[in-house]
Amino acid sequence: MAEGRLVIGTKRYSSWSLRGWLMVHLAQLDVEEVMIPLAGGGGTQAIKAVSPNALVPYLEHRGARVWESLAIAEYCAEFRADLWPRDRTARAHARSIASEMHAGFRGLRMAMPMNLGRDFAGHGRNKDSLADIARIEAIWAEALGLYGGPFLMGGDFGLVDAMYAPVVARFLTWKPEITPLSQAYCDAVRAHPLVDRWYREAAAEPAEWLLPKYEDPAL
Repeated sequence: MAEGRLVIGTKRYSSWSLRGWLMVHLAQLDVEEVMIPLAGGGGTQAIKAVSPNALVPYLEHRGARVWESLAIAEYCAEFRADLWPRDRTARAHARSIASEMHAGFRGLRMAMPMNLGRDFAGHGRNKDSLADIARIEAIWAEALGLYGGPFLMGGDFGLVDAMYAPVVARFLTWKPEITPLSQAYCDAVRAHPLVDRWYREAAAEPAEWLLPKYEDPAL
């Protein structure tokens, strides 16, 4: 019997669910996955009925109730400390750029929502989204330069990569112009077995879960 549950939204669209799902699987927590398809506005009454902040992801595990992605990250690190870098200064760096992702980049989120089943190349570019992309590329370039890649903190996919995985998904869908270094990082994240599994499961979701506001960038 599972030791808890992870409540998530539609895999095709739910960027925050992807973060929490990756973290829980990286930590190898034994939880049941509860899928609640998103409604047009992103939330549903079903999510509001179970999640304290009316959002996904929401984790229940061994009596703990955890919401917000950074809190889920820290909870998962209690079971696998190596999901953050062992080195104190590198760990501080990882937590800083993970927190920046959690709190920022609204321009990118609004202009280029996550959709794992479409190709929106050439769309979504505006002043705010391009400024966010420039900052994200600077974050990635610094981390990849300092720690050697292929992931942000070195050779292992960790919590900070889970935080940026939906950004990678956006870049792969909307295809803004990015540097070869950024593209190599995107390719490494996309090839990770857990990310690939999420993509495959998103592709298997029923057609009735498709939402017009995410399927047509003109809407």
